[in-house]
Amino acid sequence: MKRFSFKQVAPFLILSIISIISIFVPTLSNYDDGKYNGADIVWILISSALVFLMTPAVAFFYGGMVNRKNILSTMMKSVASAGVVSILWVIVGFSLCFGDDIHGFIGNPMTFLFFKNVNSGHPWPGMPSVPLTLFSLFQLMFAIITPGLVVGAIAERMRYTAFVLFSVLFLLFVYAPLAHWSWHPEGFLAKMGVLDFAGGTVVHISAGCAALAGAIVLKPRKAHVNHIAISPANIPYVLMGAALLWFGWFGFNAGSAGSAGALAVSAFATTNTAAGAAGLSWMFIDVIKGKKPSLLGFSIGAVVGLVAITPGAGFVAIPQSIFIGFITAIISNYAVDYKGKTSLDDTLDVFPCHGLGGIVGMLLTGVFATKTINGAGADGLLYGNPSFFFTQFKAMIIVVVYSFIVSYGIFKLINLILPIRVSEDEEELGLDVSQHDENYLEFLIEKNN
Repeated sequence: MKRFSFKQVAPFLILSIISIISIFVPTLSNYDDGKYNGADIVWILISSALVFLMTPAVAFFYGGMVNRKNILSTMMKSVASAGVVSILWVIVGFSLCFGDDIHGFIGNPMTFLFFKNVNSGHPWPGMPSVPLTLFSLFQLMFAIITPGLVVGAIAERMRYTAFVLFSVLFLLFVYAPLAHWSWHPEGFLAKMGVLDFAGGTVVHISAGCAALAGAIVLKPRKAHVNHIAISPANIPYVLMGAALLWFGWFGFNAGSAGSAGALAVSAFATTNTAAGAAGLSWMFIDVIKGKKPSLLGFSIGAVVGLVAITPGAGFVAIPQSIFIGFITAIISNYAVDYKGKTSLDDTLDVFPCHGLGGIVGMLLTGVFATKTINGAGADGLLYGNPSFFFTQFKAMIIVVVYSFIVSYGIFKLINLILPIRVSEDEEELGLDVSQHDENYLEFLIEKNN
């Protein structure tokens, strides 16, 4: 009879215990449909689905850029959080983010434990026209994609089991506090007056800084040390991922308006405009450097523009979104070049694109935000309010420092529990085979035959 180690059995045992406990969670009263707006419910449902689509989109986007022997492992890590975070969100994640405030730092884990009180709970103040459950599901989609963004920095060398554990700890100790600080009315950043419309701070800066920490802890790949250039495995995958991200981002940003109204329309427009400007900016900068216009460059640039507009999508006007996309793409493009001259092995440039993109977007929100677009926001530096810009700047420093330090600690802790990096032989063989016993190259050969 085959013997199993505790490490093999532990994940199944944990899920079994959670499943059994869930049987005994009481069912509370149903929704009172009369107090909600049907059009808003439809829009937030659609937006939630669009944001979820971004998780497999990231899988294709990243999977197309790595070595062929690591495509499936990269995609697997990108979508792993869909299962892990979904269960954790119901148990305690939503409570930590949006439960009763504890000193402006974190939500009470008991408020919505196992989603109790969610069905019968009062609507969230930011989305009063939809049920609290729908608000929680919309927010879940943000929580799912965030760990998946980190994958690009640790691709081709991190064990799958270690990444699953990272997703759990990252949600509990990085994402949840940042979401509470920024989006809970009693969160200390919210009370400072910090604005993050759809997650530039909570999602992209946190993921970018975690990516930087992971790249440092994991150390460079063998190919990186030996200066072996690795061509993208499948550029059409990259385009498909970028296109789906662009599509899903309309739910990400316009859905964050909380209702099917004029603010959603404005956020939709700024999102599209910034992405287009950034894609062109990245491509034109490449041409100035002596490169040829590339599909890869435009795709990466468009995603950078989407990242940059996220914190200010519902606070800035459409014309200014052109500049936000344009300048952020230039900054990220040159940051990628600079990173390439260092020993840092952020495989797919997550920090230069998502981390810096979120940072620049957050600061430019402090410049271009205007109450003309959103009366619940603030006027920025361009409209005579320098204090708001410095509020955004202080918050950016806090979030960057916290995200990096805690994420670095999480990676170090995981490495004490189980090996975080694959062996040299496993890295050489490729993570598709060594981690998942799946082989993309064999699949292509069989398909062609």
